[in-house]
Amino acid sequence: MENSPLFWILFNLLVVGLLLLDLLVLNRRAHAVKLGEALGWSAFWITLSLTFNYFVYRTMGHEAGLQWLTGYLIEKALSVDNLFVFLLIFTYFKVPAEYQHRILFWGVLGALVLRGIFIVAGAALLAKFHFLLYILGFFLMYTGARMALSGGGDPEIDPDNNPIVRFLSRHLPITRQLDGGKFFTRREGVRFATPLLVVLVMIETTDVVFAADSIPAILAITRDTFVVYTSNVFALLGLRALYFALASLMRLFHYLNYGLAFILIFIGGKLLAEDILRERFNLELPMPVSLGIVGLLLLGSVGASLLWPKREVPGS
Repeated sequence: MENSPLFWILFNLLVVGLLLLDLLVLNRRAHAVKLGEALGWSAFWITLSLTFNYFVYRTMGHEAGLQWLTGYLIEKALSVDNLFVFLLIFTYFKVPAEYQHRILFWGVLGALVLRGIFIVAGAALLAKFHFLLYILGFFLMYTGARMALSGGGDPEIDPDNNPIVRFLSRHLPITRQLDGGKFFTRREGVRFATPLLVVLVMIETTDVVFAADSIPAILAITRDTFVVYTSNVFALLGLRALYFALASLMRLFHYLNYGLAFILIFIGGKLLAEDILRERFNLELPMPVSLGIVGLLLLGSVGASLLWPKREVPGS
């Protein structure tokens, strides 16, 4: 059923319908999203995701259900870093809270399209060229080691050196003032882009960078395009609510980067060792064990952040 074109069409129509319901009905009026509202929506998206996970389990089997849940957790965990960058971008451009939801909506919609392309292309390449699995494994381990050695420092936001933003600035007149929640405005008959369009471009390009880590990590768990795509989609659907729920709490989880780093190293190492373990020792790491290790690393990094809070430097 998951390979049926009709099912893929219906699934994507459902996703677009949920997004349009969110934008045009539930959040038609621009407003600052409060913590209670964000937590409520986060609970809704998580419940919907786990319901779909159960559907995968019932229709595709135990292994596929665990792969879906593992992919969903990895994408959710790696999204936390993404959310922190979103916060920095909004702060840098002084985007009012009431317009952030609209930007994140279009950002998520664009991310769904781009990631769909990445997943289909990546799965096809891995199926055709087996040696790419080893490159993918080394890439994940390198990314995890780099993340761990960086100490989880705050990323820098530099729009002037973003090539897409620079291209946009050269070819499109941009105002310095906002015009409500509009991405374009007209002044004296001339069409201008507003700073919100620049912010949206920054959000989209940032997501492409983060997709370079998260999508390979999930493809290392399973090469089933349906499992990879749908787990990614449901993780992204709850991204906006998660942003507003965690915006004021992100700095509390200062050890989370280390947990994410070790997850990437573990997945990369597992990928590199798969063939050796299977061919020489007839062994294979069960999916429940992989899921358990990912969960323990996440919980351990969050628990460590709460047990040993980050000390604030005086004057910072």
